[in-house]
Amino acid sequence: MVGKVITVAQQKGGAGKTTLAVNLATLLMKQGQRVALLDTDPQGSLGRWFMTRRAALGDAGVDFSTSSAWGVSYEVEKLRKLVDVVIVDTPPKVDSDLRPALREADVILVPIAASLVDLWATEGVLDLARREGKRPKLVLNRVRGGTRLDAEVRAAAAALEGDLLPVALAHRVVYAETLGQGLGAVEAARTGPATAEVTALLHAVMTA
Repeated sequence: MVGKVITVAQQKGGAGKTTLAVNLATLLMKQGQRVALLDTDPQGSLGRWFMTRRAALGDAGVDFSTSSAWGVSYEVEKLRKLVDVVIVDTPPKVDSDLRPALREADVILVPIAASLVDLWATEGVLDLARREGKRPKLVLNRVRGGTRLDAEVRAAAAALEGDLLPVALAHRVVYAETLGQGLGAVEAARTGPATAEVTALLHAVMTA
């Protein structure tokens, strides 16, 4: 049995790709799953998180590797034979370099920060995914529930050519804090609503 591949992609920077990758990975680890992270983003945020984690914990508990865009297929082929889940973090751009990461994915996860600008930026990813015969899963991130903007973004996202997941990540300090510590929100000293959010999100992604 080969591992499941989750590719996190979004054209606009700052949408929360690395936040999603890290929090899904740490919860999977906590559940006893073998996880590999593959960073194809030259900015290297996921790699910085991994090195911070190693420095803090010694054993990071997760495999980590990097790849050029066109080396994704080769790396994924190796990793999915070794672990239960491979999570691929991609650069904040949409061009032909992104296609291998989309092609190899069992699930394409597209974070949308709670703004219409981020929503517009999603269209490029959806178009490339459609060319690969894939239908992405959309997840709202940094949501401020109960606001007019939240309602507008949700309504517009539901009309896109992707499946809007019923789970959203709220705008919480714990996500940024733990990311800088090499941790996930489920590993925070004091757990709270973020743990429930990430757990629900993981269930939605893994049952997709």
